[in-house]
Amino acid sequence: MMTRKLTHPPLLGTVYLVGAGPGAADLISVRGARLLEQADIVFYDALVEPEMLEICSQAKLIPVGKRCGKLSSVQQFINKRLVDAAKQYAVIVRLKGGDPMLFGRADEELQALRNAGIKVEVVPGITAALAGAAAIGQSLTLRGVSRSVAFVTMAQGDDNVLLGQPISQPSADTLVYYMGRKDAVKIASQLLATNVPQHRADTTVHILEAVSTSRERHWSSTLGELALGKADAWFDSSSPALIMIGQALKLSHQMEDCLEPFNAKLNNSLQDSLIFSDSRRCA
Repeated sequence: MMTRKLTHPPLLGTVYLVGAGPGAADLISVRGARLLEQADIVFYDALVEPEMLEICSQAKLIPVGKRCGKLSSVQQFINKRLVDAAKQYAVIVRLKGGDPMLFGRADEELQALRNAGIKVEVVPGITAALAGAAAIGQSLTLRGVSRSVAFVTMAQGDDNVLLGQPISQPSADTLVYYMGRKDAVKIASQLLATNVPQHRADTTVHILEAVSTSRERHWSSTLGELALGKADAWFDSSSPALIMIGQALKLSHQMEDCLEPFNAKLNNSLQDSLIFSDSRRCA
C-alpha cells in the first residue's frame, strides 16, 4: 500500500475531521468522500460502516473506536496519534460518525492539533437525528406543535462528572436522545415527572437503531410505555440507538387533532404586483 510520507521534518500534514454521516456510505458529503479518496491515513470510529472504508482503501486504516461500555481508545491517546500522524503524512482524516461537532469530542482533538501547530479543518456530516426524522417521514418541527428541538446525550466522560449532580432534562418541544439505550426508562420517567404539557404519557416516542443502514429497525409507542420498560427487550445492544420524543413525531394520520387551525387570509396583492414580462424573469 503506497502512502505519501513527508520528506522534510519541519513540514506538517493537514488533519481533516470528517463527518461520516448516520451510517449509509452514500450519505457522506461529496467533500468528505473526496478527502477519503486522497487520505494517506484514516483514523475511524467504531460506528463507521465497512462500506465507508472501501472509499479509502488506499489509506492506512486505524480503528480508534469509542463505544459506551466497550473497550475503546482513550481520547488523549487519539489526540497524540493524530499529532504524530501529521508529522509523517500529508493528508490525515479523522472519520467520525454523524457530525464531528455533535457529541464527537471534536473540541479536544481540535485543541490538541492547534496546540501542536497543525492545520485542521472540519467537514460536517448528517447527524443521526436528521436521518432519523427522514427515516420515519416526520419533521422534528411542526407549525403549532413544535418550535424547538434539543439534541441530548446521557453519556458522560469519567473525567468531567460531578458526583451527585444529575443531568437536567431539556424543555424543548421535540427531544432526540443519543446513546440513551441504558437510560431509556430513566429518561421517560424523569420527563413524565416534569408534568409539562409536551411530555405526557401519550407523547409519541420513536426509537431507531442503525438508522440509514440495512440493519435499521424502528420501535414506536408512547412516553408512558417507554417509562414502563416496554422497549427494554426490543433493544439490540450491538446497534446504536436514537430515542426521539415529541408530539410532532405523531404519524401523519394522527396529526389532525394536533395542528392549529390556519385561518389567516392570504394577501395576493404583492404577488400580483410583481408579474414581470419574459425579459425580466430569472430563475
